[in-house]
Amino acid sequence: MIILVGQRRVGKSFMLRQVHKWLKDNRPNANVVYINKELNNFSYITTSSDLYNYVSSKFEANKDNYLLIDEVQDIEGYENALRSLQAEERCQIIATGSNAYIFSSELSTRLAGRYIEIPIYGLSYREFLEFHGLIDSDKSLNDYLRVGGLPGLRLYDINDEIHVRDYLQSVYNTIMMRDVIAREQIRNVPFIENLSRFIADNDGKLISTNSIVKFMKSQGEKISETITSTYISYLCKALIINSVTRYDIHGKKLFELIYKYYFSDHGLRNYLCGFNLRGSIEKIMENVVYLHLLTQNYKVNVGILRAGEVDFVATKGNRTIYVQVTYLLASEETIEREFGNLSAIKDNYTKYVVSMDPISGEIAEYPGIHHVHLREFLKTDL
Repeated sequence: MIILVGQRRVGKSFMLRQVHKWLKDNRPNANVVYINKELNNFSYITTSSDLYNYVSSKFEANKDNYLLIDEVQDIEGYENALRSLQAEERCQIIATGSNAYIFSSELSTRLAGRYIEIPIYGLSYREFLEFHGLIDSDKSLNDYLRVGGLPGLRLYDINDEIHVRDYLQSVYNTIMMRDVIAREQIRNVPFIENLSRFIADNDGKLISTNSIVKFMKSQGEKISETITSTYISYLCKALIINSVTRYDIHGKKLFELIYKYYFSDHGLRNYLCGFNLRGSIEKIMENVVYLHLLTQNYKVNVGILRAGEVDFVATKGNRTIYVQVTYLLASEETIEREFGNLSAIKDNYTKYVVSMDPISGEIAEYPGIHHVHLREFLKTDL
């Protein structure tokens, strides 16, 4: 069984349709049962029994049966039907879903590891260039930083801010209404809207629930830390945002309670902030670098040193890289902070400082630390 997991509108449905087409073209003995829960035709499949009975009625003897399900989390108790079908070995299953916790906890418990989970992300910078027919340039990079990597933007002129804003608004509203407010039965809708905007405005900053509660109180809204923490978990479950844990580089341990949050699509983050990029460029750069590391299959943490912080500690197997992100190395103080924190790490893993400076390359005082332009970093296979 294969599960494709990602935020709505990142392209999971398209990939499932591609699998369907490939099966039809290359498996002449294939019988494909295709269920798209976003279509009204399948609205009556609401429970595990509905799913099992419908699929069973569509199987054909003496054929290779495949079950493809889009947005399977919209079916209550779906995991029971999948577990039964898996145990009966009646078909091969590929499903998509837009809820992180369902697949990481409930499904893994019930299926006992008998599935492969594949995360699906929005477009990388290189994919963005290809999708929109652009050449690599400063303007193309700025466009990517501004509108984000949702594939559906290919249907629009990305220089038309009104159409881009309308599209991102529709995606955001769909996620919030279907995957957060309705699914979690949210009562305090204004608060969760304000919470998502607060996180967008503090993208990449260390945030505790206590700091959010204090801010909301200063705005005249009284809310508990418990509710705040719960609502943040709902946004993470819906894959709008990702929480990143702090990692003690010297002590080799993780810290909890205070996290950084990054958006699964920085275009949605920009929409929530009114596309005010002038004062947010470093936040957006950091979000984009985080997403690039994810698409390279790295596990990402925030690095904590005794006298500072490293934006990202990224690990994959026995490989580790450290990354600092800053807009410009405009002063000696900035250079010392960004390079100095990395030089305080005494191992031999690769270290990067990523910026928008027109001139990059090593700085003599900090040998072994790679200084690269953001455009080059986003085109690098790490």
